[in-house]
Amino acid sequence: MRKPVYLDYNATAPVRPVAAEAVARALQVTGNASSVHAFGRAARRLIEDARAAVAGLVGGPAGSVVFTSGGTEANNLALRGFANRRVVVSAGEHDSVLQAAPGAARLPLRADGQVDLEALEGLLSGRTGPVLVSVMAANNETGVVQPVAEAARLVHQAGGIFHCDAVQAAGKIPFSMHDNGIDLLSLSAHKIGGPQGVGALVVGPGPGLEPQALLLGGGQERARRAGTENLPGISGFSAAADLACRELDRYAELARLRGEIERRLLAEIPTLRVYGADAPRLPNTACFGLAGLRAETQVMALDLDGVAVSAGSACSSGKVTPSHVLRAMGASEEEAGSAIRVSLGWDSRADDIERFLDAWLAFYRRNLAA
Repeated sequence: MRKPVYLDYNATAPVRPVAAEAVARALQVTGNASSVHAFGRAARRLIEDARAAVAGLVGGPAGSVVFTSGGTEANNLALRGFANRRVVVSAGEHDSVLQAAPGAARLPLRADGQVDLEALEGLLSGRTGPVLVSVMAANNETGVVQPVAEAARLVHQAGGIFHCDAVQAAGKIPFSMHDNGIDLLSLSAHKIGGPQGVGALVVGPGPGLEPQALLLGGGQERARRAGTENLPGISGFSAAADLACRELDRYAELARLRGEIERRLLAEIPTLRVYGADAPRLPNTACFGLAGLRAETQVMALDLDGVAVSAGSACSSGKVTPSHVLRAMGASEEEAGSAIRVSLGWDSRADDIERFLDAWLAFYRRNLAA
């Protein structure tokens, strides 16, 4: 039996061996990092070393890394941790941003998947009161990289705070919190080969950037997030972040494999729609669709052939529904409902691409080509 092919890295990446080893070592450490005795200090050292490694992933200040249960909690802390601020979020954000600020103004996307900066200027101009704007670094469904530096500049000119969900970008492309003018930045370990259930909010050094804690009951994480820290998860996050920093060139190579997927499919099916192809994208992500082929049918057929891909975000309780991201880019409901995402990662190989192409093209020929 052939080995299954995993091409759903944007949902979660396989755990890197070095991260699994770091988790195993941390499980042998006895001590609460809040304790002052030697056992506690040993645990504390691991956490503080991890802060530096995670900060290094995005060029942020090590002392401002707040460890959380994942990217979702980090986004909630950023969006809900600043009371009395008018909130603006892009229409293509992850549900953990959209649902954390249900009353937020929506910043539209252009047809290529990038945010409309002129619309952002309009939303910011002539408004009174403090504002918080959230624009992700790269979209989880299309891979489109957003102009976050330009967006942050506009927000700061209006006296606002700029939050960026960098869960998909970190470890895949060079990305600097400082260079992009980001005040608050969300991360997740399992997207870069770390364990699930751990993430971080990195808080910039500027004035007025202290989020109000959502979890109360202790002084952990500099009173920003109560609860005993997840030492094994944080240690695995640290190891994955360190390796991801050193292997960015590997992700750059994945652009060739992604390009091969799109080239081969378009050569046979010129009417195939590749979403985000006219904008800068992550090197590992291809999102495409063909009217008449339902996304869920494609995902199930490929799964039966031993190839794992996805339709839209993986954070929708297993439901396959038309993507709000693609709809915001101007796709019809039928077009959005036909799109699938192929996402590569640290362990992807050329053979995986051949398996996917063989399986998908066979499915297409059975269903539409005739």
